[in-house]
Amino acid sequence: MNELVTGDAVVLGLRPAKLPSRALAVVIDLVVVWAAYIVVSIVLTIATDSLDTAAVAALAVASFLLIPVGVPIAVETLSHGRSLGKLACGLRVVRDDGGPIRFRHALVRGAMGVVELLMSFGVIACVASLVSARGRRVGDLFAGTLVVRERVPTDRGRPVPPPPPWLVGRFSELDLSSVPDDLWLAIRQYLTRMGQLDAGVGWSMSQRLADDLAARTGVPLPPGVPPAAYLAAVVNERQARDSRRAFGSATAAAAAVGPVGETAPALRPPQVRPPVVGQPDAVPQDTAQDVAAPPASGFAPPA
Repeated sequence: MNELVTGDAVVLGLRPAKLPSRALAVVIDLVVVWAAYIVVSIVLTIATDSLDTAAVAALAVASFLLIPVGVPIAVETLSHGRSLGKLACGLRVVRDDGGPIRFRHALVRGAMGVVELLMSFGVIACVASLVSARGRRVGDLFAGTLVVRERVPTDRGRPVPPPPPWLVGRFSELDLSSVPDDLWLAIRQYLTRMGQLDAGVGWSMSQRLADDLAARTGVPLPPGVPPAAYLAAVVNERQARDSRRAFGSATAAAAAVGPVGETAPALRPPQVRPPVVGQPDAVPQDTAQDVAAPPASGFAPPA
């Protein structure tokens, strides 16, 4: 799917964070965490003065695992990728496909951070971030995550257009566990930028993406559903599932809505004919009445 992702493709239109901003965020986090650890250590030292050496050592190890290691993992999990330092620097940890991270992602990043940040004083993380094209450290590579910048101009990102109402909820039983992240990214990039594509090229790309997605899910493309509408409906279903996991069912209905104050145009019912046989990239000529119809993908381009 690499050829379907443009050279400037980044997750959800956000820019990957580079070493300087990430280093500043880590410094802020470490200052806060170690200050809390020192305060807790002093309190434990005073409170456990009457205990034996083994008990004091056990409490010291437990406090180290709980505060410098456990607290950052808990904060990233509960805040969906935002620690205090990342919040101050406008950064956030997301999955490779742009979705919110879960506990297992934060756990892997935190476990690797002990070696990268604490034991090596950040040398391993700095080298890995400089070598990586997207500024990822080793923990990001193992966890399948990416640190992105959230504070970007509002016109840089575009929401994924929602599917038409007659397709919402139609794929609720679809198994999406076998769909790789690079295919999700390619679909997102197509849906947000299809208005910039030639009609014939857009139809060809949507058909290829729909075929790949259907092959991964094991369910063929429903007859009569335009490929672009099918892609939007499946992405909408995945966003709804992620929203239910992260925030509960109350916000699942808003999964397909873009940023606050920005709403993507809805799809229209299918009004297109398949390409001419023998010319897979060709788009049939419209009649005079169809001049104002949507592109051949059946998908109304974002405004």
